[in-house]
Amino acid sequence: MNSRIRFSLKTKIQVLIFTLIISVILILSGIFTYFEFEQTEEHMGDMALHTATTISYMPSIKEAFETENPSEEIQPLALEIQKQVGAEFIVIGNEQSIRYAHPNEALIGQKMVGGDNERALEEGRYYVSQAEGTLGPSLRGKAPIVNDKNEIIGVVSVGFLMEDIYTTFFNTLGKIAGVSFLVLVIGGLGGYMLTRSIRKDTMGLEPYQIAALYQEREAVLSSVKEGLIAIDKNARVTTINAAARKLLRLSGEVTQQHIQTIFPNSKMERVLRSGKEERDQEISLGDRMVIVTRTPVIENDEVVGVVASFRDKSEVREMVGALSEIKRYSEGLRSQTHEYANKMYVLLGLLQLKNYDEAVDLIQADFQSVQYQSNRLEQIKDDTVQAILLGKISKASELKIDFVVDENASIETMPEHISRSKLVTILGNLIDNAFEAVKDQNDKKVTFSATDIGREIIFEVSDNGPGVPEEVIPYIFVRGFSTKQGEHRGFGLSNVREIVEELGGTFELDSNPSTETTFSVFLTK
Repeated sequence: MNSRIRFSLKTKIQVLIFTLIISVILILSGIFTYFEFEQTEEHMGDMALHTATTISYMPSIKEAFETENPSEEIQPLALEIQKQVGAEFIVIGNEQSIRYAHPNEALIGQKMVGGDNERALEEGRYYVSQAEGTLGPSLRGKAPIVNDKNEIIGVVSVGFLMEDIYTTFFNTLGKIAGVSFLVLVIGGLGGYMLTRSIRKDTMGLEPYQIAALYQEREAVLSSVKEGLIAIDKNARVTTINAAARKLLRLSGEVTQQHIQTIFPNSKMERVLRSGKEERDQEISLGDRMVIVTRTPVIENDEVVGVVASFRDKSEVREMVGALSEIKRYSEGLRSQTHEYANKMYVLLGLLQLKNYDEAVDLIQADFQSVQYQSNRLEQIKDDTVQAILLGKISKASELKIDFVVDENASIETMPEHISRSKLVTILGNLIDNAFEAVKDQNDKKVTFSATDIGREIIFEVSDNGPGVPEEVIPYIFVRGFSTKQGEHRGFGLSNVREIVEELGGTFELDSNPSTETTFSVFLTK
């Protein structure tokens, strides 16, 4: 398989810069060369014509034409003027184009060549022409010589060889080439410095490597369930993932906006100033609580940004609740196993002692208890609620608590918006609190009831414990508040309140120390 050849960014930039500079130099040089040649030719032609015109008006030239040998006076004067103006030749002839002056004296007296004197001799015009004479191709200025009677008596031809014009032009072109080479060298050095700067900014990575990293970064950000926001040292958003957009209810482009605009209570600016990480802090986000971790981005011992990760507290709460319930369930199974093992030992002993009637009575009593529980749970159609109750029945048996499922309890499968983890948190905490309340009572009794008749789902948990003091009731659902001693208390009922409110439900507490305490939860279907 043919591998694709990759050129480095440095090579691409330098080739591009050199190509652009050379292209610009060639284009500008071509244009400048064209205009320079035109200008040089026009300048030389104007000089030739001006010189020819000036000579044609000189009285000494006109007077020499009246002498017997005009060449004796005209030739020295023409050579002197030729030397002064730097012309290649000055040729003066009469009306028949017979030379009176020429750089080559041997050609004096002969007819002028080139065939371009007619307009001057016949029409009396002043003009510039190109023709090939005895000295080669030349650019000539032509002027008629007119006497006092306004008669054309001769012609003046001042010329510059085309070879000299080309020499002048090429000298100028050489200077242009020198300047162009200097520009090329400066451009090359500039391109080299630019590529070095870009390589430094990209940490030596090539564009395709940066593109790959960007794609990986986007994939990672999209796959992370936690909300992620990054800001720069000016507290402007540089990165935000889909989970953060969802939690913050954002739409449209938000990058480069100030963090206070989209997340006012993020406290990321505080970390930007202090440079200290802040982990697992709770803040309110609209109608929900989120857990935020803020980490400073440090470069060269300077805080250049902050990254914040945050997640919906309800998800964490559900996870913790589910784990707690699993732990309780495993403890319940262990105690149930222990209890059944004891019963098996008793049953084995009775059989060994041949007390068969007592063994049968023990088996029937245990069967009736299980059958009674099964009959009570038949009306509970939701598997999650059944599993919770079965676990609590086992735990109640271990704690010697009479846990009763009301015979009228009846409930269908829970709606989709009431998740299993939410049910575990609500029912698990309410029943466990009831167990805690009756643990010091002589007659320990807890009752569970449920119904989904009507528009609401109602759960009730009652116990015959000492009740809740009236002065404590306002604080019973506050996080961290508990009437019990010990660490990690005061979170169960707070979690229940938060989930019930999240589901749009309500709860009630009816406490009468002389009778019983009842917690009621009302959830909308």
